[in-house]
Amino acid sequence: MSQIPELLSPAGSLEKLKMAVLYGADAVYAAGPDFGLRAGCQNLTRDELLEGVEFAHRRGAKVFVTVNGFLHDGDLVGLGEFCRFLESIGADALICSDLGVIETIRLDCTLPIHLSTQASCLNSWAAKLWKGLGVTRLILGREVSLDEARTIKEESGLPVEVFIHGSLCSSYSGHCVISNYTAGRDSNRGGCAHSCRFSYALEDGDQRARSFFMSSKDLQGLSLLGRVVKAGIDSIKIEGRMKGPLYGATVTKVYREALDAWGTLGRAPRQDLAERWEEELQTFSHRDYSTGSLLGPAGPDSVHGHREELRQRTHDVLGVVAEVTETDVLVEVKNPFSLGREVEILPFRGAAIPQPIASMKSMGGKDLMRALPGSLVRLSRMEGVERWNVVRGRC
Repeated sequence: MSQIPELLSPAGSLEKLKMAVLYGADAVYAAGPDFGLRAGCQNLTRDELLEGVEFAHRRGAKVFVTVNGFLHDGDLVGLGEFCRFLESIGADALICSDLGVIETIRLDCTLPIHLSTQASCLNSWAAKLWKGLGVTRLILGREVSLDEARTIKEESGLPVEVFIHGSLCSSYSGHCVISNYTAGRDSNRGGCAHSCRFSYALEDGDQRARSFFMSSKDLQGLSLLGRVVKAGIDSIKIEGRMKGPLYGATVTKVYREALDAWGTLGRAPRQDLAERWEEELQTFSHRDYSTGSLLGPAGPDSVHGHREELRQRTHDVLGVVAEVTETDVLVEVKNPFSLGREVEILPFRGAAIPQPIASMKSMGGKDLMRALPGSLVRLSRMEGVERWNVVRGRC
């Protein structure tokens, strides 16, 4: 049996970092205030990066920091100092795509360098070249199949990482300039406006129709984990730093449980477990799923076309457990809910726990009929509930 790969989850904020680690990520990837590709993301301050690294390390997880933007000379100011800071707090690696950034890192710190998917490493010759430049892990271009990934690993001698779940870019490894023209935002410097996700009017003579003809389906590789293990992939990556806590917790939990099952059994898990995991991946909004290029080149069936762009979620995130005492559960409310509603607690392992809201109080002890976003409410004690569990409800 081959080694079970690392599970790498998105951490678009300190809260999401902690939840990803607790729901089973072996490592998370996050960004600081600058030098990344998600300018619209919350990202982490330096103090939050320090806290996040300490939190992850106490639980045996790693933190990789993205500095994967394509930078101009003016953008490089402060990069060396930032890298030295990351090294001082114990960050585990840097994710980069730009040759100038890689050279700056090599001059200013000794942190391992993971080559971003943005660099479009698609073959073993490129892999060997990157290895000679100091790269210690390859995050392969999303156009690479699992079989090709195995060959690249064997030929280069470098660990390889592939995306396993989340949004896919319709451009080649994310080299897109559509939003530069439609919104004046540079996607390769953190400003992607996701213009490919819009519906556009197509005209053919007198015929006119709207279509999502540039919008890729979402990647979902849960059923391919056996092939992933057999191919010797070192790390599987979940996309989604800009997505909410329900997404990050659910997807991390599903792939953690599935990987653990493969590690224990050495074969596909029971059908009932596989069906539960598949159902969990339907609970949040997403586009139709496909396997992208993991089995071979993505074709026309990986694009939405005239279909609805999103599969509507079946659940909403209602809150996150902030504290558990002997008598009650303190919940930070994300979306409103009322007394009497049945909610579900998403534990770190195992099936969701249904729980009716029988009583609800404010922090001052006042009885409440409705919980409002941004508030803290006290619910009755629930068995099996832990701090940082997601509280969700059916739509």
